[in-house]
Amino acid sequence: MKKDNKTDQNTDIRTPFSEFVRKFKKQKTAVAASIVLLLIVLIAIFADFVAQYGINDYNYSEMLQGPSAKHLFGTDEFGRDIFSRIVYGARISLAIGFGAVSLAAILGAILGLISGYYGGIVDSIIMRVCDVLFAFPGLILAIAIVAILGPGLYNVVIAVIVFRTPTFARLVRGTTLQMKDSVYVQAARSLGASDARLLFTHILPSALPSVIVQYSISIGGSIMTAASLSFLGMGAAPPTPEWGLMLSNARTYVFMCWHYAVFPGLAIFLTVLCFNLVGDGLRSALDPKLTD
Repeated sequence: MKKDNKTDQNTDIRTPFSEFVRKFKKQKTAVAASIVLLLIVLIAIFADFVAQYGINDYNYSEMLQGPSAKHLFGTDEFGRDIFSRIVYGARISLAIGFGAVSLAAILGAILGLISGYYGGIVDSIIMRVCDVLFAFPGLILAIAIVAILGPGLYNVVIAVIVFRTPTFARLVRGTTLQMKDSVYVQAARSLGASDARLLFTHILPSALPSVIVQYSISIGGSIMTAASLSFLGMGAAPPTPEWGLMLSNARTYVFMCWHYAVFPGLAIFLTVLCFNLVGDGLRSALDPKLTD
């Protein structure tokens, strides 16, 4: 009987991570999306081994060929293999998504912590700047920034950082306002903890669940923004195998070669959809109100 009680006690002990995993596993759609995303990431990492051809292997004798055993997704107007270009394009899209959103999350978290913790004129300045940026639709703001800085992938990354940062700043600020007067923060302050320690050790962890959810969703949106800018001729420049640029090039041939536009479009759709589904699953798994 004692052995059974000991077993029951062990099974009842749950760490925050194990609880998160347990809840996330119940989100079947999110789990499936995570598997697909992992596959996309692996394809991007090992693109040199997955792609059958180089990104600029021209073959004018096979221009605008349909899908076949030799060219899984067909060829473009220069005879280049579309499958290989999509595979290499995954590197660019994921790099923009992860890189830009990571920098935006770090910058936004710092600004949110400073704004919520110190308040006053500092809070007013940061929040008014965020309000100005929120007044513009994300894509319109990105277009304006790239129009000022000039076309190019690096400027696209800057544009994504600028219009994603206010979202993270507001999330972290809200949590900071709630937590800065909590009992354990006051106790740490009374023991001589520095402001930096209070912000990054005691307050920031409370904001991480919301930041993680927003981070996942923002990556998908950033990939879409980068593709949209490239489609408009303000992002990647030829012959870069960027998905949005490939769609732009396919416009001329959309009624002649359906495959040219369909496969890059599907790559964007599937990647963005998976990030959004994973974000929804993370929201459900990290929500403390859901105990089942």
